[in-house]
Amino acid sequence: MADLTPPPHIVLIITDQQRLDTIAALGASGYQTPHLDRLCREGVAFTQCHTPSPVCCAARASLFRGQYPHTTGVYTNFEPWSPTWVSSLADAGYHCVNIGKMHTNPYDAPGGFHQRLVVENKDRPLFLDEHPRAWHDEWDKALRARKRVKPSRYTRAAADAAGFRDALGCFTWELDNDLHPDTFVGETACWWLRERQATSPLFLQIGFPGPHPPYDPTAEDLARFADTRFDVPQVSADELDMQPPLHAGIRGSMSTFNVDSVAWRPDATPDDLLRLRRHYAANVWMIDRQVGAILQALDDRGMSDNTVLLFCSDHGDALGEHGHIQKWTMYDAVTRVPCIAWAPGRIPATAPDDALVQLHDLAPTVLDFAGVPVPAHWQSRSMHARLTTGAWPADAPPREAVYAELSRDHLQTAVEYVLMRRDRRWKLVLYPGTDDGELYDLSSDPHERHNLWRDPAHAGRIADLKHEALTWRTLSHHRATRRPTPRPQQPMKLPSAKG
Repeated sequence: MADLTPPPHIVLIITDQQRLDTIAALGASGYQTPHLDRLCREGVAFTQCHTPSPVCCAARASLFRGQYPHTTGVYTNFEPWSPTWVSSLADAGYHCVNIGKMHTNPYDAPGGFHQRLVVENKDRPLFLDEHPRAWHDEWDKALRARKRVKPSRYTRAAADAAGFRDALGCFTWELDNDLHPDTFVGETACWWLRERQATSPLFLQIGFPGPHPPYDPTAEDLARFADTRFDVPQVSADELDMQPPLHAGIRGSMSTFNVDSVAWRPDATPDDLLRLRRHYAANVWMIDRQVGAILQALDDRGMSDNTVLLFCSDHGDALGEHGHIQKWTMYDAVTRVPCIAWAPGRIPATAPDDALVQLHDLAPTVLDFAGVPVPAHWQSRSMHARLTTGAWPADAPPREAVYAELSRDHLQTAVEYVLMRRDRRWKLVLYPGTDDGELYDLSSDPHERHNLWRDPAHAGRIADLKHEALTWRTLSHHRATRRPTPRPQQPMKLPSAKG
């Protein structure tokens, strides 16, 4: 008998540069996230989801292709990529819409969507005749219509050069509150949902530009955290000495160049870092409020009972830990991201799941919910069975290790390639072609402050883990790119000899 159950609407919310430890329901101290807390309570939160790359475009290309960067070929924020499984949803009858940030190259690439209302990075070049990546998105147009000048590295540095250098990327939103990019994206998504007339199944991707820097909450939202105490990182000289030279190069790039309105100082004081955490928490709070509004819009349209909502981020942010800001490293603060699934009636509420999963495991999960076949060559594992039955199936257990990759770009200039392997206890970071690396015992050093790479006592373990990582890298690429094995010919039977 045919299954008459209508396919679910699927809403995929992606934030930019949000750490896992920003959600109160998962133990984050000081953060205020009532709506994300609700999703955690009523759905499933994965607490060990790791990005396949600590760079926006590489992570997103993996998510929308179901493969690692070494297969997509996308390692930096400047390479073109086109999501493939969105087209598969469209072919299956889904109406596919993106509102907000996707970070495609070019920014307005169709990406398989029927409709895109693009809002990109908060801090982008504005001068179309001077920069090849300058582009006006929907948010720029709204600002122009209101006769407002978008705050950016250009306007802020010109207005107060010394204050800009001291800010570490922390600013208070200067314009009307409803023109803040995260508010603009959230309200646009709610408007679109309330105006929608079609009855076809919907795939809606909502991309929030925050809490990616500049860290720019409104004055009202920042005031909520004026007295909040956050634990700020303490970086010792011993920790810095144990880091590979790559790290010093990234810190130098972030201090020398103005990236995303962040003029970084590795010697930031505890007060500096406390201010940074408060701004970041306020940005997360602003996004959480918009998540609540989106949930209300779905409910108002009668869509909640037939919607699968997935919430995640592309990568995290060091926020001063290990002497770093932003990404480009393999610390958990950067690779470990939120991953929440919520669907009343389809996904039973369960306790947080600490299984090792990867961000691009959401790709086959989406297709499974939509009833669309998953390509056999993908390097991702569906979480559909775990979400719908409450348990991992015996023939598809969680991963034993997760991986992430990084390549040379305009800021990470020291090495050609970086590969991370992380299991429950050990994290290995390789820099092929060099003698440098990182090894952390996460059981005794969960904050990754003691690099054991040069410790002779761990030489054997490093060799074993290195062999595992490089074997995985080789076989992973081979399995994802090889052609189907042709059917073998039957051996010819020789005629029997006659006597």
